[in-house]
Amino acid sequence: MRSRPYVLMSVASSLDGCLDDTSTTRLLLSNEEDFDRIDDVRSGVDAILVGANTIRSDDPRLLVCSAERRERRLRAGLSPTPIKVTVTESGKLDPGARFFTTGECEKVVYTTSGASDCLRERIGDVCSVVDAGDPLDVRILLADLAERGVGRLMVEGGGIVHTMFLSAGLVDELQLVYAPFFVGQADAPRMVHPAVFPQGPQQRMTLAETRQIGDVVLLRYLPRQDA
Repeated sequence: MRSRPYVLMSVASSLDGCLDDTSTTRLLLSNEEDFDRIDDVRSGVDAILVGANTIRSDDPRLLVCSAERRERRLRAGLSPTPIKVTVTESGKLDPGARFFTTGECEKVVYTTSGASDCLRERIGDVCSVVDAGDPLDVRILLADLAERGVGRLMVEGGGIVHTMFLSAGLVDELQLVYAPFFVGQADAPRMVHPAVFPQGPQQRMTLAETRQIGDVVLLRYLPRQDA
């Protein structure tokens, strides 16, 4: 039995590695066909994780959109949408965000030891708040999710979260979609932040699949990790 969930990271990026631009309008990096593919991937996991910055900036619902896929999950004895998970060091989360208010599913927030009591008092009625150490330790997070029955975790961003998981060698599969354009802004949010990554020149990832999806391309990599 695995001591942690299988971690699938899903990223959509511009050709110059940006997750968004600096405007106040969300930048659409993918297309309808790929959004449907992502919905299918979501329907097959036990939990979906995004960082607190993503919740603050995008206010995502993180739901399985297809009625047929939700029904399939219900027939399997699952919630219509996977467990929603986020991580925060600051504890700055709005309990009115759609992450908390939408979806018939469990919501879990992992935070630092120093922020856990305050955050539990403030938003503990809309989610479970879990102390994941100080500094926040991704391995504690994954071990707790495993205890909650999570076998497959989908990590959807943003850059801080990508860096956290990849630099720790805790990603089993990377699904990377490239949009056919450049953002070209120095301050635009990036796919990863500077860090020491085990997936460097001396330990190249395995390219498992390439797929054209309309005007975007999916690259599926299998990183080596420390397990």
